[in-house]
Amino acid sequence: MKHGISLLPDCRPARRSAEAYFHDVIALSRFADAAGIDYVKMTEHYLRDYGGYCPDPLSFLSAVAASTSRIRLMTGCLQAAFHHPVQLAAHTAMVDAISGGRLEVGFARAWLPYEFAAFGVPLDESRARFQATIEAVLRLWTEENVSEDTPFFSYSGATSLPRPTQAPHPPVWCAAVRSRQSFAWIGEAGHGLFVTPPPRRDELARTKDMVEVYLDTFREEHAGTGREPKVAVSIPLYVAETDEQAFATADPFLREYLDVWAESAEDWTGVSSSDYPAYSQMALSLRNLRIDDFRSVGTAIVGSPQRVVDRILELSEYLSADTFLWQVDFGGQDYAAMESSLRLFVDQVMPKLP
Repeated sequence: MKHGISLLPDCRPARRSAEAYFHDVIALSRFADAAGIDYVKMTEHYLRDYGGYCPDPLSFLSAVAASTSRIRLMTGCLQAAFHHPVQLAAHTAMVDAISGGRLEVGFARAWLPYEFAAFGVPLDESRARFQATIEAVLRLWTEENVSEDTPFFSYSGATSLPRPTQAPHPPVWCAAVRSRQSFAWIGEAGHGLFVTPPPRRDELARTKDMVEVYLDTFREEHAGTGREPKVAVSIPLYVAETDEQAFATADPFLREYLDVWAESAEDWTGVSSSDYPAYSQMALSLRNLRIDDFRSVGTAIVGSPQRVVDRILELSEYLSADTFLWQVDFGGQDYAAMESSLRLFVDQVMPKLP
């Protein structure tokens, strides 16, 4: 079982500046590096409080690379539909070189209508763009004189520089949320799977079923190759000495996290897309969610060290997860809150896990 810190800034500028946020999460990344945490991951978003402080995870990871020595760096995720593959291949290979071969590249389809509108990308093209872009990046990393002619981009005789430091290229992960087609494609392509389990109990069983689709497809497509599927789960984490202390500290942060998430999800009101079934009810679902239900389902792990150990073991078995990417910055926490929780996790939780 591997562990990482997963970052998605949900800061309101009136409450917390970008300068303060990045000062704290870079310091936390140094702490994680020294403490033996496996990964630091940053997510790409735009324009609003939900992730808007980090439009460029690769810039952030370059800063982390400069101040750490061993922790692996994850994009979690690059929004593939908003980028040209020549740029993605070159920029990711550059960070791979800067970090001495520590980069792992996660891609996502993006899901917020206002971001698609800002970039002029139709929602209904997102799946096709996502897959075509990732396939093109893989070719640019591993081939020379590459030519592509797609509805979304075209070029001829492209040899990307710099070449990746890792051979044949950085590990690739892809995020999936609801669509069976997405989970199956990731397994067929042989990539690692990123999952953020839904915060409601009635939806968690579907996520388990979709993870099984990924695992079955991967094993069928790559039998005999020696390659194994990888499932990384990203969820909020807060550890304190007692359950009561953890709930008292974390619950207001969790409420803020859900509120900021819901505000962006409300952009789905009156919007529909065949590539995004059932997204229109997301905001209402998030706003109506009780924090104690969020914790009891297990998709926000909050409590004493022993409670956290028990929850992790349950969720790892349920979702076949071998990697946990802990959301430690939810709700606009400062360094003191994040570091206190992560230190307890390292000292009293990790030693009891496989």
